Amino acid sequence: MPFRILLVEDDDRLSALVAGYLRKHEYEVETVLHGNDAVPAILKRRPDLVILDVNLPGKDGFQICREAREQFDGVIIMVTARDEQFDEVLGLEFGADDYVHKPVEPRVLLARIKAQLRRVTARAPEASQPESYTFGKFEISRASRTVKLPDGSLPDLTSAEFDLLWALVSCAGEVVSRDELMRQLRGIEFDGLDRTIDGGISKLRRKLHDDAGTPQRIKTVRGKGYQFSKLAWD
Repeated sequence: MPFRILLVEDDDRLSALVAGYLRKHEYEVETVLHGNDAVPAILKRRPDLVILDVNLPGKDGFQICREAREQFDGVIIMVTARDEQFDEVLGLEFGADDYVHKPVEPRVLLARIKAQLRRVTARAPEASQPESYTFGKFEISRASRTVKLPDGSLPDLTSAEFDLLWALVSCAGEVVSRDELMRQLRGIEFDGLDRTIDGGISKLRRKLHDDAGTPQRIKTVRGKGYQFSKLAWD
């Protein structure tokens, strides 16, 4: 699942630019333009990370951060055009995880976001997950690390291939980005150049008897990632 970001920024043009940039990097982004709408949006949507401008109409970023922190434990990155050290101290004391000064390069903001989300992911306990899945006549077991296909055959998967397949199967029906797969399998960010995931998918399709030209079992979603189908296993 892609990380969810809530962007609280009253400048329409800047908000659209930042949101568009982050969406290109496979984040889900929602925007809020007015300070008075920020806390309700944070508590309702429960994003993984909030980018919070300090200077807003209505409630300012400090008040929003303080109020939200009472019921929200996600990441908050505060952003301001003011170059006041006291403001930075105040923001951090109110519960912000990071503090960024405008103007900020999109690449720098993205790096800050990734760093904060890595820390959150590292701290989070592994969610309880089934030990096996069955879709139609397809079966996969994490305990025995085996896969059974509809024709009864047991494909011989390498350890890396099984881990990649498990990552897709555990999110069956959802699109999983290359970035997320790289994080899960190798603990690093996808740089847009590494073809390890694509190569692994090609090998899996061959071993799962999936049509390489028009794959139905592991689908490519252009510009997004890969999707394991729940319905192609009868």
